Amino acid sequence: MLKRTLFFLFIALSNFTFAQNVDSITFVTAKWQKQRIAPKTKLITHHFDQKNLFLANQNISYIEVKNKGNSPSFEIGASPKELKTTATFGMENNAIAAINGTFFDVKNGGSVDFVKVNDQVINSTRLEKNNSRARHQKAAIVIENGKLSLKKWDNTENWEENLTEKNIMLSGPLLIFNHTEETLDTSAFNRLRHPRTAIGMKPNGKIILLTVDGRQENSAGVSLFELTKVMRWLGCTSAINLDGGGSTTLWVSNAPENGVINYPSDNKKWDHEGSRKVANVILLKKKQ
Repeated sequence: MLKRTLFFLFIALSNFTFAQNVDSITFVTAKWQKQRIAPKTKLITHHFDQKNLFLANQNISYIEVKNKGNSPSFEIGASPKELKTTATFGMENNAIAAINGTFFDVKNGGSVDFVKVNDQVINSTRLEKNNSRARHQKAAIVIENGKLSLKKWDNTENWEENLTEKNIMLSGPLLIFNHTEETLDTSAFNRLRHPRTAIGMKPNGKIILLTVDGRQENSAGVSLFELTKVMRWLGCTSAINLDGGGSTTLWVSNAPENGVINYPSDNKKWDHEGSRKVANVILLKKKQ
């Protein structure tokens, strides 16, 4: 009986490993569409439409920035209360591109996570009822002199307020930090598939702004465990999750369909019109 149980366990593990390998090979050998949108900046997209990534259709769009020389600068766009689409934030800020930011109050507006722009606090962290931090309040995107990096909560009470950078956006959870995958719990938020937005850093200094569409037949979306794999396959040694769901939007100036590259899900249609209004974004701006 024990031998039989061990045999079936071995088969199950072998099938799991095989599926993992197939996914990674499918991903890295895909014929990605690439387009230069700014100096040292590419828009890269692919639609896995044969149910061949995580046994589902998936639509992935991302921008890769070399983040040096004359490459665009990173900035944060945010409004204290008013919600706007990612495209609106991008156009108002004369940006090259924009991706939706961190979590916000859908009913009353404003971020529920700490956001600081040009040394001015736009929104403070809203802790949970038991005075604990939410999973998206334990890491930060920081920008200094147009350069973007990620930081991890140090378990102190006023951590974000003591960060020295002039531009800060809390979000999370972290997926990978300094080459090490972070531990994710099995809550529904992490485990279930949804549209996702993420930012990743590669050891060569490149920055990735990524969206995975979801809640559609054409793109199922991913869990955070699957999103971690995607960021790993792209070569990221640090990566962070941002707000997802109907917020997930990647916008590029002068692109068709009002600049929206992906297929936002808030209108439940496979088009470029379903962007949810958000409180903040990460912008790519022409270097001054």
